[in-house]
Amino acid sequence: MITVSVSCSQNSPFTFSNLSGLFVNTLRPMLLVLCILCSGSLAAQLEPINQRPNPFSSMDNWATLPDGREWGSTAGVDMDPDGRHLWAIDRCGANSCIGSAVDPIVKIDPSGNVVASIGGGLMLFPHGLHVDRDGNIWVTDGQGPREVNPSTAGMGHVVYKLSPEGEVLLTLGQPGVAGDGTDALLETPCDVVTDADGNIYVGDGHSGQNPDATASTVARIVKFDRDGNLLKYWGGWGSEAGKLKTPHALDIDSRNRLIVGDRGNNRLQIFDLDGNYIGEFKSFSRPSGIYISDDDIIYVADSESEFDDTRNPGWHAGIRVGSLLDGIVDYFIDGTVEAYPAGSNPEGVAVDSAGNVFGAVVSGGGALVKSARR
Repeated sequence: MITVSVSCSQNSPFTFSNLSGLFVNTLRPMLLVLCILCSGSLAAQLEPINQRPNPFSSMDNWATLPDGREWGSTAGVDMDPDGRHLWAIDRCGANSCIGSAVDPIVKIDPSGNVVASIGGGLMLFPHGLHVDRDGNIWVTDGQGPREVNPSTAGMGHVVYKLSPEGEVLLTLGQPGVAGDGTDALLETPCDVVTDADGNIYVGDGHSGQNPDATASTVARIVKFDRDGNLLKYWGGWGSEAGKLKTPHALDIDSRNRLIVGDRGNNRLQIFDLDGNYIGEFKSFSRPSGIYISDDDIIYVADSESEFDDTRNPGWHAGIRVGSLLDGIVDYFIDGTVEAYPAGSNPEGVAVDSAGNVFGAVVSGGGALVKSARR
């Protein structure tokens, strides 16, 4: 095996490695082109990518919750297999579901009507959301029990698989028990996705981006089989290739590659489904949420870059749209609506079959912003 690393400069916005020696000779022209691109137009993208066309018009208050509820923080969104209905998290009208019996997961039709709601009383902090090919809903509970609040005992640190009617079909981890990153127990899981064979991938560990994180902080990808049996895990806390600092978002592209929003490192990392590192893109800012279309167009939601001047200086929050084929950002959706006149900062993102883009906003009270082509 010969390993080729395509990294034309230390700060290249993308790198690739682990190419088989069998293909080196045929790939040499391509590698040369990649190096030229790295030294030219793509290298320029190391500067904050905020000035891109925005062919979308954004709207708020298009979806109405039942019983006059106001939207709280949303965070997780994904499309139903029909491509028309949207599943979304509403953290019980606030930024937590502690002490609430409200259903935090809602199914919304194209007209903005809630046609189903599930999950009441099950979770503390619903976070990542995934809808599989069979229409089952997967949700991560991204916090754990609090000693000062006995009602939270036995909750959190898990991933639930729910039927569209809300029946619990599978639980990953043990409710209320935090793992240490060495077994099947989970610790503040961020996101979840499934592959065509039903295998399950969990982005485990929300604290890796924190200033006090250390090498023992949980930051990994955990792979389970379709029945919830642990297969393997990889990653670990750090900034090197393959290491992670808060694997906040997951999706799988058309080439069966796992794309990880490594938020604490301000990059997308690309792995095969066995955990082998393939490459990374740094051109999509600080990824909180990702959605990949069938033709490998990727939509990356950045919710945190404008929180301070240290996490990702100079970059604006919003949704960047580009191709996984080259990592070039084509569009930037700022999500400006009345409640967010300077632009919204979604944590989750999904796209329906008509091309409408949904941004799930956590901060500033929360919102579900819909952006349609002009």
